[in-house]
Amino acid sequence: MLMMMKPYTAALLAVAVAVLGVVAVDATVVTTCRAAADADARVDYGFCVAELGKHHDSPGADAWGLAKVAALTGVVDADNAAYDARDLLAKGGGGAAAALARCGELYRAAGFAFAEAHDDINARDYAAGKGKAADAASLARQCDAAFAGKDDAAAAAVPPVIAQHGSYAARIAIVCTAITNLIE
Repeated sequence: MLMMMKPYTAALLAVAVAVLGVVAVDATVVTTCRAAADADARVDYGFCVAELGKHHDSPGADAWGLAKVAALTGVVDADNAAYDARDLLAKGGGGAAAALARCGELYRAAGFAFAEAHDDINARDYAAGKGKAADAASLARQCDAAFAGKDDAAAAAVPPVIAQHGSYAARIAIVCTAITNLIE
């Protein structure tokens, strides 16, 4: 005999399945980020969960997959930084044209470094992958340094949108490295 559910019972069941499904999907990200933060005090647990949890490759990924996701998010943000530097430069640069042009170059290189980190981790060459992630973070720091002049008259403030990318690159490189360390 076929049993019919009342509409509100079916709706409650659908919501329960959706909620439980979300919890199950995020469990690997949550536990991996917790393990990474426990192993490396530099890892921002909330940032790790937020950034890795929204990537389409994260559900069901193990630590190896999440290390690659971290590298890929670094690629995307570095590319966005290069575009932001280009856009600011197109608007005149606010007296920091040379620094913005340099930042565009540096963030393009950082994007390639994060992409190489992904490829190395994918090939299970973890030391090389961690090195490339560190290189990417270093390139982002060099952008900040490009705004520091040799004297106070030549110095310019790093535009907030560019500074945010520098912070992101450093944080995601740390996450990538810490998760990669969990694999080894």
